[in-house]
Amino acid sequence: MKLATRYTWSIVLERFFKRLKHKLKKAAPRFELGIKDLQSSALPLGHAAEKEFFISTSNRISQAEQNLLFLCNGHGEDTITCRVIEALHEINPNISHEVLPMVGDGKAFSRLVKDGWLAKIGPLKVLPSGGFCNQSFSGLVLDLKAGLLGILWKQWTLINRSAKEGRIIVAVGDLLPLLFAWASGANYFFIGTPKSDYTWASGPRSALSDCYHRLKGTEWDPWEYWLMRSSRCKMVAVRDKITARGLRNHGVKALSPGNPMMDGISDRKCPNDFKKYRRLILLCGSRLPEAYINFRKLLIAIQFIQISSSIAVFVPLSSSSMKKEIELILIDLGFQPSYQSTGENGISEIWEKNAFLILIGFHQFSSWAKWGEVGVANAGTATEQLVGLGIPCVSLPGEGHQFNFNFANRQSRLLGGAVAIAKGYETLAKQVAFLLNSDLDREIIGIRGAKRMGPEGGSHAIALSILTHLSEGL
Repeated sequence: MKLATRYTWSIVLERFFKRLKHKLKKAAPRFELGIKDLQSSALPLGHAAEKEFFISTSNRISQAEQNLLFLCNGHGEDTITCRVIEALHEINPNISHEVLPMVGDGKAFSRLVKDGWLAKIGPLKVLPSGGFCNQSFSGLVLDLKAGLLGILWKQWTLINRSAKEGRIIVAVGDLLPLLFAWASGANYFFIGTPKSDYTWASGPRSALSDCYHRLKGTEWDPWEYWLMRSSRCKMVAVRDKITARGLRNHGVKALSPGNPMMDGISDRKCPNDFKKYRRLILLCGSRLPEAYINFRKLLIAIQFIQISSSIAVFVPLSSSSMKKEIELILIDLGFQPSYQSTGENGISEIWEKNAFLILIGFHQFSSWAKWGEVGVANAGTATEQLVGLGIPCVSLPGEGHQFNFNFANRQSRLLGGAVAIAKGYETLAKQVAFLLNSDLDREIIGIRGAKRMGPEGGSHAIALSILTHLSEGL
């Protein structure tokens, strides 16, 4: 079904872009970014009236090289894009940045937009699949009914306009932003975040998709690495060396400068108040209502854990809007609010039941991540970050669009088994208890997962590579 969904999605996109090219050819001649066009054009940079400004013809080329438009098509991709933009701004604050989150509302960029040096553009709409329509055919159908193609057209209009204004595109994600970047006629960079050859090069290798990837020698598809080989694609950065090697075998000059996912995580040590507890990080995901279902299931499961120590469970939630529903779940499962002081260490609420202490916080993942010994996690990017810190996880897949069994299986293989997949509540409890009781096994599994994710510093390295190309005139 997964392969069928991928091909269905590709056919839809192909038809969409055929119509798009036909309309563009009828509307206007193809735009080519050249000196003659730059000298004769009087188009303003920016998309809002208050941001419009003109530059002299003598500065037109250098100015164009310092205007970047980021395209990202996922919640994890938003986080990665945010890290790269921060690194670019730190190195060269004179660069103008715009970001178009192609999935969801782009909350990850709120702080940078508020600081005044990043502009967020585009139609922002949360679709039924939450951006995971490539994980299931039903999710794709629901998104199409909710106006997916109309949203794509509006996004394309903005991207095409930005390209004509001289912006260089940085595409972050997989096929969709890469395809938009290529179709715009602009020069572009590509940061390929979701795919890794670890997902098929390790493990049982019995699935049909494994055979397909082995034939290609990479998880990336032929139409994707064809777009990466374009003369206008100035840099391709992927998450690990094995994936870069697979793409280089297909003529793509792919780099693996480090994984931006591992940047921005706090080094703050666990407070002494919690060192007497065994510590879990519970990640229920960010997609609603799936996150509530995950939270309930994981909370039920951990109560089957049989160890002699009390357990502190840190629950970093992605939004304060989840507060009421989370409280109702806690009450329904017999937890009681604690009167211990909160407000310190990012803790908003504390709940208790028997030997369990549940600590609720909002936007605290980067602060709490290193405090955990084991993760119980039904999430995407956050789970990978936790594993990258050397913390093994156990997941309990559901039937949602985001964290279903296929997604969990792919994630487990990607991370070398550092995320174990449980088939039920008691299985999860036994696996967590094993990890808590065996320091050596926990460390060995953690090291293997951390190696798969790679070290921090990827955002800075990617930013330097982009700036090097810009300084050399692409």
